[in-house]
Amino acid sequence: MNKDIILLPGDGVGTEIMESAKVVLNAIASEFDHTFTFHQHKIGGDAIDHYEVPLPDDTIAACQKADAILLGAVGGEKWDSLPAHLRPEKGLLGIRKTLGLFANLRPVKGFTSLLDASPLKEEVINGSDILIIRELTGGLYFGKPSERREDGEVVVDTLYYQRNEMERIIDKGFESARLRNNHLTSVDKANVLESSRMWREIVEEKSKDYPDVTVEHLLVDAAAMKLITQPDRFDTIVTENLFGDILSDEASVLTGSLGMLPSASIRSDGVGLYEPVHGSAPDIAGKGIANPLGMILSSALMLRHSFGMEQEAAEIEEAVNECLEQGYYTPDLQMDGGTQVGTKEMTEMVLENLTTKSVCNSIGNMYA
Repeated sequence: MNKDIILLPGDGVGTEIMESAKVVLNAIASEFDHTFTFHQHKIGGDAIDHYEVPLPDDTIAACQKADAILLGAVGGEKWDSLPAHLRPEKGLLGIRKTLGLFANLRPVKGFTSLLDASPLKEEVINGSDILIIRELTGGLYFGKPSERREDGEVVVDTLYYQRNEMERIIDKGFESARLRNNHLTSVDKANVLESSRMWREIVEEKSKDYPDVTVEHLLVDAAAMKLITQPDRFDTIVTENLFGDILSDEASVLTGSLGMLPSASIRSDGVGLYEPVHGSAPDIAGKGIANPLGMILSSALMLRHSFGMEQEAAEIEEAVNECLEQGYYTPDLQMDGGTQVGTKEMTEMVLENLTTKSVCNSIGNMYA
């Protein structure tokens, strides 16, 4: 199978972790006789430095032709003083909007070997396995431009949604719940916001089309509390843009580090943008200690959701888990015991586990 993949390393540690994903994907391509063609383009602060805009036209054009996109990270204090419309984050928001990537999927699963790395008690997080589905192209982040009034004493941000924007992400929530354990938690703030009241109405309407899925409604403040006190009560969560942004980052404590969380931003035809959750981490950029596993796991999500390569994705995920079981960890995981390694070393261990799996598969096929 031939696939064209756009690489957007971006800022900070983006370049380092992107290289990790690329070499892992090349190993998978070799094992399964695929051809992955990579094309690298600029976004975020890197694009601002070269083109004075966070999302160049050639980046947009390339992404529109691609089968999938991998993104490293954007942002950093270097560009904090720029006007809002020129900030690196506008590049990320812009590519999501331009490509119509309306659904953000963030799987949050506690690795057994990392339970000690979480600030939560082991008995609380053990067995946690959650999929958070966040609406990505509407809401507060995409309303009318923010403005200050009355000599800067009043600020106005606009939360804007169209009904069809809510309907398609809620459908995605139900569809995803069906692929898991048929339990969907819808998160809103219906006791205060009119947008949330519409959201809840649509969930109730859609539930009639998915009678096999159990639905519960939670206010966002209650959801935030239960996410860290009773995470095992959740299976699939669907919510709007702002709430999803906050809850998915909060859920990172279940894994012990943001560096472990992958994410997928997709549209109906399967084209998607895949990125780790951790951000650009400019304070450790260039030091060779960034955790590449979130980026590598994001590439596995790409194989699964955009290319339908389930076995290939599962092999990457198993190789990552084996690294952790073997006691290898990067500084962000703060594990007791084991062996602390850098970005390159962790990537090499993932490759070694992939190679071992490939050899075992080959031997198994010989005697099948």
